[in-house]
Amino acid sequence: MKRNFTVLLTILICSVTACQSGQKKDRNMDQETKLKIETTAGDIIVKLYNEAPQHRDNFIKLAEEGTYEGTLFHRVIKDFMIQAGDPESKNAPKGKMLGAGDVGYTIPAEFVYPKYFHKKGALSAARQGDNVNPKKESSGCQFYIVTGKVYNDTTLLGMENQMNQNRLTTVFNALAQKHMKEIYKMRKENDQDGLMNLQDSLFAQAEAEVAKQPEFHFTPEQVKAYTTVGGTPHLDGEYTVFGEVIEGMDIVDKIQQVKTDRSDRPEEDVKIKKVVVLD
Repeated sequence: MKRNFTVLLTILICSVTACQSGQKKDRNMDQETKLKIETTAGDIIVKLYNEAPQHRDNFIKLAEEGTYEGTLFHRVIKDFMIQAGDPESKNAPKGKMLGAGDVGYTIPAEFVYPKYFHKKGALSAARQGDNVNPKKESSGCQFYIVTGKVYNDTTLLGMENQMNQNRLTTVFNALAQKHMKEIYKMRKENDQDGLMNLQDSLFAQAEAEVAKQPEFHFTPEQVKAYTTVGGTPHLDGEYTVFGEVIEGMDIVDKIQQVKTDRSDRPEEDVKIKKVVVLD
């Protein structure tokens, strides 16, 4: 098991500066806000969670400013999710690669886990990968709606084991990053014994650190959802879930069935006409 962890890592470090999203307007937030996403495929109604206030306020602000008008569902993967909100997708020519557009800021992660998770219909924020975004900050505008698939109990148990293993890997890599100068020196000198001894030491430290934390297990609510309506369990704790679809899941399913090109962009545009705040 130890030998699966290699010290010969390429660790990419990039600092990301987060900008603040716009200020919310005065609004009664005692109740959950609902919005209608009007698309060329039909209407989808979502509600936003008050426990993710920065994502909630930002989504409302963008809707009221008309930011989403004319944008596309530019990334669609069946049994996974449908993604939208890239400003560069407005009037984008056929075949253009999309997904890199933004509004100039990110939003700090607001994980309300395990209360809110990636069940089918979850509304979540897209983001850049961990290598350039270690704090898992969300895109200021791009979002996705989960479609996912139904899992059985055995598969979920395997996912639990994998997630616990991933925790060990994450801790190990963080420890290795602190020893990069030492690692580079030993690599340059071809000191294989030194590298393996350091690897064993870091692995033991990682195991000890992870052992202090309780093992990951899905909650009964997650198990029920993932084995009935479905979802994407492996995204839990990685991307902010800030709302869910309450009407129009048939439209979401319709969109996920469209034919896509090699970049997962629908061959025939599925466009957001506008997003309207209902209450």
